[in-house]
Amino acid sequence: MGEAKTRPTGASVEAFLDAVGHPGRREDARILDALFREATGWTPQMWGPTIVGYGAYDYTYDSGRTGTFLATGFSPRKANMVVYIMPGYADFASILDRLGPHKLGKSCLYLGRLGKVDPDVLKELIRAGIADLQTRWPVRAA
Repeated sequence: MGEAKTRPTGASVEAFLDAVGHPGRREDARILDALFREATGWTPQMWGPTIVGYGAYDYTYDSGRTGTFLATGFSPRKANMVVYIMPGYADFASILDRLGPHKLGKSCLYLGRLGKVDPDVLKELIRAGIADLQTRWPVRAA
């Protein structure tokens, strides 16, 4: 099996956030960074070229495949802000109903402008995602 593409790079989170092209997206990325730091208590690191990650977990699938992945994080994409909650959102409907406008992927949440999202509910969701992940794999600061 090939090496995972999404892994810590050692690149500067600050430099990445400074380089976000759209001013509104850059401002939202800085707000999200502060929110994730508060919700997790962890210092972020870059995972691949575009994901700001907080914490990590080691996994071993039934197939024997092993790896390490970020516990939670976000990426300021061109169309949306993408928030990563591992392994997914199946049990978080009551939180998501209070969040504000969003779209769901398998383990990601797509947000438009953060001004339309309740930041306290987003922190609650991040913490719930980490708690859920910890029932499957040990989670640690990265």
